[in-house]
Amino acid sequence: MEEVDVERSTVEEVEVVVAHSERATLRVGEVFLKIDADRTRTDVEVQAMALAPVPTPEILWRRPPVLALAALPGTALGRLGEPSAASPAAWAAAGAAVRKLHEAPLPPWPGRSLDEIAAHLDGECEWLIANGVLPTDLVTRNRQVAEAALRPWTPVFTHGDLQITHVFVEGDQVTGVLDWSEAARGDALYDLASLTLGHEERLGDVLAGYGAGVDLDVIRGWWSLRSLRAIRWLIGHGFDPSSPGCEVDVLRARM
Repeated sequence: MEEVDVERSTVEEVEVVVAHSERATLRVGEVFLKIDADRTRTDVEVQAMALAPVPTPEILWRRPPVLALAALPGTALGRLGEPSAASPAAWAAAGAAVRKLHEAPLPPWPGRSLDEIAAHLDGECEWLIANGVLPTDLVTRNRQVAEAALRPWTPVFTHGDLQITHVFVEGDQVTGVLDWSEAARGDALYDLASLTLGHEERLGDVLAGYGAGVDLDVIRGWWSLRSLRAIRWLIGHGFDPSSPGCEVDVLRARM
C-alpha cells in the first residue's frame, strides 16, 4: 500500500484550462495539450509562431488533433473582469512586443475582409435585439461606436486574439504570447483593442510601449465591435459575458 501511494504522488494532475465544443486546452505539469478538431487552426498556429518575432511557447510535439506546448515562464498579464497586478512597465512591454509583431513581414495567408466583419457584426446585432439578450439602445449605440473601426486599414501581422490571458510577463518583461490560431493579416488597432478590452485604464501604458499613430476612436470602435460579436458565441459555449468587467460592461461603458 505504501508503495502505491509513492507511485501516485509522482503523477501530474490534469488541469482543464479551457474546454468547449470546438477545442480544449489541458495542462499536465509544465506541458499544455491543445486539442482542436479543426486542423486548419492548428496549422495557422504553428506557422504563425514560427514567423512571429516575439517569444512564443516551445512546440514539444504535434500529433493531430493534439499540439503539445511547453509552459511559459511568468504569469498572464491579467484576466478579463479582474484587476491586473502587472506593473505599468509590464503593460508597456506588451505594447512594445505588439509593435514588433506589427512591423514584421506579413504572413502569407489573408485575414477577414472588412465586408465580412461588417456583415458578421450586423448579424450579431440583429440576433441580440431579436432575442432580447441586450436592450436595443445599448446595441444601437455600440453599433454606432463600432462604425469607427469599419474603415480601410493597412494590413499588418496581427495575432488576432490578443486577450490579456494570452500575454505572459515576468517582472517587467514579456516572456511569451500564446494562442496564435487566429493570426492573419489584419488591423493593428484590433490587436491593441483586444489587449486592453475591459482594462481601458491600461491603454495609456500599452501605447507608451507601442508608440504613436493610434486613433483612440478606432480602439473604442473595436472594443464595441469585438464585444457585440462575441456575446452569442460566449453564451453558446458556456461563458457569461455579463460577468463584472466583461463584454456587457464594456458595452455599457460606451453609453
